[in-house]
Amino acid sequence: MSAPLFLVEALPTGDALTLDGPEGHHAATVQRLRVGEELLLADGRGGTAAAVVTAVGRGSLEVTITSRGYADAPVPRLVTVQGIAKGDRGELAVQAMTEVGVDEIVPWAASRSVTQWRGDRGVRAREKWVATAREAAKQARRPWLPVVAGAPDESTATVARRIAGAAAAFVLHEEAEDRLTTAELPSTGEIVLVVGPEGGIAPAELTAFAEAGGRPVRLGPAVLRTSTAGVAALSVLAARLGRW
Repeated sequence: MSAPLFLVEALPTGDALTLDGPEGHHAATVQRLRVGEELLLADGRGGTAAAVVTAVGRGSLEVTITSRGYADAPVPRLVTVQGIAKGDRGELAVQAMTEVGVDEIVPWAASRSVTQWRGDRGVRAREKWVATAREAAKQARRPWLPVVAGAPDESTATVARRIAGAAAAFVLHEEAEDRLTTAELPSTGEIVLVVGPEGGIAPAELTAFAEAGGRPVRLGPAVLRTSTAGVAALSVLAARLGRW
């Protein structure tokens, strides 16, 4: 099994580090790492450092750096616009999409979203998405932490502008004739993928996205839930782009 990954604000410049705070607590108390065990540190921006535990304290570890690395950001960038879903479906989508390699997630206030993020509730909901993406990135041993955009959510007009500036944009829609498996993909820039909420994408939204350059596509004959459509589409893109 690969060494567990822990996120730090900045990688140490020297050969030793005290891993404390929430990450140190998780390493020492939850995972119960012991002297001699290996772990991986990452700054979430591509930088990594392999380390070995030299001492265990109460909620902290002393580690020695054994090697350093850096992973370039993947190109093209994969951005998913995720319609806000009710319950924990949005968080499930964020978790799975992070594990398969999404680079940015944009919460979208679609007209058919049952749940609306407003005021403090929206801020807390977005923070949950951020925390979910962080934990999923650690589980997947990702050197790059995906960005969760939105303030805290984005309007259809804002999403349309994002589509207009992308190298390619695809809108998942069950009635589309074209398939994502055969769509032409760019080698650079940004690929935007739009996933509707439980009620789907409204006709006016579909028109706005198409006018901005978004291409309606489907994955197959089955209609997927909002919590699984994004991860399925990202899996197709990851395979076709050679990430997998």
